[in-house]
Amino acid sequence: MTNGKEKRKIGKDSADVVALVSDVLNQAIGRGASDIHFEPTSRQFLVKYRLDGELQTVDELPVFLSENVITRLKVMGNLLTYRNDVPQEGRIPFDIISSDKSQHQVTDMRLAVFPTIHGQRAVIRIFYEDMGLLYLDQLGLSDYIHTALIEIAGQRQGVLLLTGPAGSGKSTTLGAILRHILTRFPGRSIVALEDPVERVIAGVTQVQITNNSDMTFPVALRSLLRQDPEVLMLGEIRDAETARIAIEAGLTGHLLMSTMHSGSPAGALLRLLEMGIEPYQVTSAISAVLNQRLIRRLCRQCTIQSEPDGHWQAIGCETCARTGFHGRVLIAELVELDGDLRNALLQKTDLDQLENLLRKRGHMTMAQDAQRLVAEGITTQQEIVKVIGKTKES
Repeated sequence: MTNGKEKRKIGKDSADVVALVSDVLNQAIGRGASDIHFEPTSRQFLVKYRLDGELQTVDELPVFLSENVITRLKVMGNLLTYRNDVPQEGRIPFDIISSDKSQHQVTDMRLAVFPTIHGQRAVIRIFYEDMGLLYLDQLGLSDYIHTALIEIAGQRQGVLLLTGPAGSGKSTTLGAILRHILTRFPGRSIVALEDPVERVIAGVTQVQITNNSDMTFPVALRSLLRQDPEVLMLGEIRDAETARIAIEAGLTGHLLMSTMHSGSPAGALLRLLEMGIEPYQVTSAISAVLNQRLIRRLCRQCTIQSEPDGHWQAIGCETCARTGFHGRVLIAELVELDGDLRNALLQKTDLDQLENLLRKRGHMTMAQDAQRLVAEGITTQQEIVKVIGKTKES
């Protein structure tokens, strides 16, 4: 792998391309990349890794390699090599690459290919078995949120929503809650509907939902309610039909957890109303909304405290590839529904009024939660602003 400035000397020979692709995948796994991008341009074929949430160009390949590399990826992902005009999705068996020396244990690799004006673009999503983020007390949540989630996990019914953009750790948090339930309440019937199943959890019945089948989220969820489940995990609430069934499940003796794309807890609650869910159903079913993000963590090997301001900074070392950051850490905010918030939702209050209500009752925002990490030297103020934007607290 080059540093992004040099270029490989590779021919069109198929053996060279196979070795190239294998090398790109192995080095990505060795560095713990979450995604690999193969991006065609008019002059180059770029290879990028997403490391700790940041997309970095790691190689610049000649354009003539583009088609052969994509074809090799299609073969690995069992896709149609002769179709270059339509999007395709597949899975690459992770045992066909030699990543034995990596400290990162791969559990799955997902391939997506998409046509562009410069050729086909491919992205590989890599899933790891992170042994350090399996349980709630390993996530680094604040004491308040950690305690509240344990209490919610012990309930017999209700809905817990997790919000945040893709790649913000929602699936990891849900997995940790499920493991807590398995440990604390053995014998409970737990079923998870996921698209895709990212990590196998022993003791949980996991069902994979695919776009190209009749087993959609609404169909599967409606049927599962007749399977006597006690705890349901739904990968994502994407539409009004799924939302209605999920809310009904939370009202009829099931503990349901799911995710929703929203920028804030208040926004998630209002989105349910916009989907046509009656306000009284939202206020009766929703227990809490957890909004979270992942922020880059200062490298533990090269972090120093500067003088005289006492700010923490990392100077860069081999461990962090001279970036000063290594790994990511969770920041979050939790909104539990109380009387005032429920009354506001029943009156169909708008977003600004809901946000003002939360501020007046002393809601701990995500920006405020992040300040504890700055004080402890775990991350920097610049990283907080980069992820959640400029706020009054930051």
